[in-house]
Amino acid sequence: MHCPAMFREERLDVLHGLIAAHPLAMLVTAGSSGLMANLVPFSLCGGGGHGILRAHLARKNEQLDALREGAEALVIFQGPACYVTPSWYPSKAEHGKVVPTWNYAMVQVRGEPRVIDDAAWLRAQVERLTGDLENGRGHPWKVSDAPGDFIAAQLKGIVGVEIPIRSMQGKWKLSQNRLPADRQGVIDGLRAECACPAMPDLMEQLADGR
Repeated sequence: MHCPAMFREERLDVLHGLIAAHPLAMLVTAGSSGLMANLVPFSLCGGGGHGILRAHLARKNEQLDALREGAEALVIFQGPACYVTPSWYPSKAEHGKVVPTWNYAMVQVRGEPRVIDDAAWLRAQVERLTGDLENGRGHPWKVSDAPGDFIAAQLKGIVGVEIPIRSMQGKWKLSQNRLPADRQGVIDGLRAECACPAMPDLMEQLADGR
């Protein structure tokens, strides 16, 4: 993707943090039948230099054909994103040479997928993903809460996907190209409008080097 140097984020822990916080990602493949994209929730697991993504798709999902071909897959994780009005920039009142934009954080992951059709693997993957997503709830739901025969039937309708991460690219476009006063104006404007609460925190963390 296009990513000027000022917007690059290369710290592995930061990239992993966005994936963990925003696990629903766009899975993109370019198989023999053409481009295909689906939103899929992923679990990030240890292994290799960058980690491994694991997920499951419906057995009838046509994208599995492309995944079985083994060609590189692209997985796009979208973090906080918001519209930035130039009205928040103090420089608007000074010279008026300002335009709207968007601020956002995202991670693109690439790797060669493996399709896994194994009941034990699928059960473990579903339990892990559910545990991640239910974490922090007052009464978290567990796979074991449902009848065993029901879960077994559900597992027959899905197929696993594992993507060892070959490369990761992070883009944190957070007004780094603006003067400090304009960046603060964006933070103040977002907070005043309660728009995308995570964005001003992310901008402040970047300014503090976190």
